[in-house]
Amino acid sequence: MAWDFETDPDYQAQLDWVERFVREEVEPADRMYDHPLDMTDPVRNAIIRPLQAQVREKGLWACHLGPELGGQGYGQLKLALLNELIGTTLSGPVVFGTQAPDSGNAEVLAHYGSAELKKTYLEPLLDGQIASCFSMTEPTGGSDPTSFRCRAIRDGDDYVITGEKWFSSNARFASFLIVMAVTDPDADRHRRASMFVVPADTPGIEIIRNVGVTGHAGHEGTHAYVRYNDVRVPAANLLGEEGDGFKVAQVRLGGGRIHHAMRTVALVRRSLDAMLERAVSRETRGRSLGELQLVQEMIADSWIQLEQFRLLVLRTAWKIDQVNDYKQVIKDIAGVKVAMPKVLQDVAGRAVQLHGSLGISTELPFGKYVLEGFHMAIADGATEIHKQSVAKQLLRGVEPAPDLFPSIHVPRLQEAADAKFTDVLAAVSADSAEAN
Repeated sequence: MAWDFETDPDYQAQLDWVERFVREEVEPADRMYDHPLDMTDPVRNAIIRPLQAQVREKGLWACHLGPELGGQGYGQLKLALLNELIGTTLSGPVVFGTQAPDSGNAEVLAHYGSAELKKTYLEPLLDGQIASCFSMTEPTGGSDPTSFRCRAIRDGDDYVITGEKWFSSNARFASFLIVMAVTDPDADRHRRASMFVVPADTPGIEIIRNVGVTGHAGHEGTHAYVRYNDVRVPAANLLGEEGDGFKVAQVRLGGGRIHHAMRTVALVRRSLDAMLERAVSRETRGRSLGELQLVQEMIADSWIQLEQFRLLVLRTAWKIDQVNDYKQVIKDIAGVKVAMPKVLQDVAGRAVQLHGSLGISTELPFGKYVLEGFHMAIADGATEIHKQSVAKQLLRGVEPAPDLFPSIHVPRLQEAADAKFTDVLAAVSADSAEAN
């Protein structure tokens, strides 16, 4: 039976290097350019590329991917331990080749892309030479793919895509977009849509505007409102079969959700560490904040939430590695997704309170973390939908009570116990009678 919480010593040594590397090299790099995916920025390239080279030399580049895809084959558990260290930095995921949405798009291309698509897009994506965009959400349908309106109509050897997409991540940096569009509006609700690889320079792609996220760095937003005006793409750019869009999305989004959670652990830990420092540094009425009972309660609650959430993330990552199929771990991934925003908002919110006016200022990151909690409650599916998913999975296969009363009704259990030990009770009663 294997059941422990130890990290392999060799990998722990790598993690120790990562912790120093992120603190000394990656965190300062964040302050030197507008966005780490803007490959047209010479300052970005001069700083990021040498850092990526060091990561490759250490064998930590894209470590969640198998060797056949240019990764180390370390799996999701090791990725979780890595992301705990790099998740506080904007550049960290780019430096280590695990940034969203590219990591999820790489998985989709690896599973469903043709040999030509892999050569043209997957290989340079994995090598860090290009960026990509995931274009799924719509202005009218949110993230519910069963209500999408963007259409892809077959025309000979091509598909023609028409419609609008909202919050298409990193479209302005992307060399290609993965677009979900309705191919058969009359099909079963989970068979209506398909996924396509669309080169970014295809005529008809119109970025209406780039939308920013409150608290995120960058002078210009990175989440595009995109209009597809009769965008023509080869039928060979279809990912999987026609109607596979929902299935392809689940492969991609399952990984994205757990990866977001891994990085969120880092933000929660950063918030707690700052609370601890503040508690021993600040005095009020002749006592340190850490001596006040209410502050102690805030610290204790924050640590407990962090540890509970972290263990749920790590166990979910471990389960994914065991079965190598996101669909078999859908309940766990949904549970992680539900827990994530509340833990981040709770702990970061306490950090704001403990730091007072400084906590709400732009000189500390906690306000951004609180808002990021709301972002995490929306990204890759609303929290409420995932709560439903968890409940449905738990209810599946559960047998109803045998009669009016629950199966754990005490009189029922007592009756069963009496029946089970009838002979024992009779023997004890007989012995007692003889003794008397």
